[in-house]
Amino acid sequence: MNRKALGKGLGALIPDADEGGGGLVRELPIEEIEPNSEQPRTRFDDDAIEELARSISMHGIVQPVMVSTKPTGGYRLIVGERRLRASKRAGLTTIPAILRDVDEAMSLELAMVENLQREDLNPIDEAHGYEALMEIAGVTQADVADRVGKDRSTVANAVRLLALPPEVQEMLSDGRLSAGHGRAVLGASSGENQRALAQKAVSKGLSVRDVEALARGGRKRRKVTRSRRSDDPVVREWEERLQRILGTQVRIDRMGKEGSIRIEYYSDEDLERILEALASLELQRQE
Repeated sequence: MNRKALGKGLGALIPDADEGGGGLVRELPIEEIEPNSEQPRTRFDDDAIEELARSISMHGIVQPVMVSTKPTGGYRLIVGERRLRASKRAGLTTIPAILRDVDEAMSLELAMVENLQREDLNPIDEAHGYEALMEIAGVTQADVADRVGKDRSTVANAVRLLALPPEVQEMLSDGRLSAGHGRAVLGASSGENQRALAQKAVSKGLSVRDVEALARGGRKRRKVTRSRRSDDPVVREWEERLQRILGTQVRIDRMGKEGSIRIEYYSDEDLERILEALASLELQRQE
């Protein structure tokens, strides 16, 4: 089985999963389907479930859920918890399902792929999903990134958020803080300072860059003095443009038609932020 296919969607792994073709779909009693205990998503939007329930009442289930059989009888949900919850709310007693025999690691992997493709997992659920997949499948962050079609840095940055105090993780889970804010808060020197900084970010509506600056505390960015900077107004303009884009000090040293660019960073988190900014520029250039 080609693991890389997972990152391209469930249909790439199980060709008939998206459409429910090939005679694999059967109607199963909803009461016999047990939710997936390894489901990455811990928060479900009640309004979204209600809206889906109304749609199911009017149009039925468009895409089957996916289940596996339990040794003790009944079924264990692999993919489709929102559909299962909405179907129960709509009063259905049966639900179309694709029956697959997969192990625990593959079950979690499929659930992760479905949720990541929806792109609305909160940062902490996403991080816990990656961590669980590493533990259950016994793989590295790089392996997880390959399986779910993400960059290794994306997985690494997500898992780092689990080092935050529980109170701060809760702020990320309920949307009060973004993943970028969470990574910036990690730069604070202690759990107590991280909690205080996160609360300040929420109460004052601080930007990620504001939080990064506060996390550095007394460590001030070094100033580029006038004597070190070029007298060439064009070069100074280039430096200022780069500084606005990257949010850090930039120095350009010209030697004829050649030269070098010095980009300063002040922590591992600051370097990650700059690399992400550069990667974003590269994507824009390719589009």
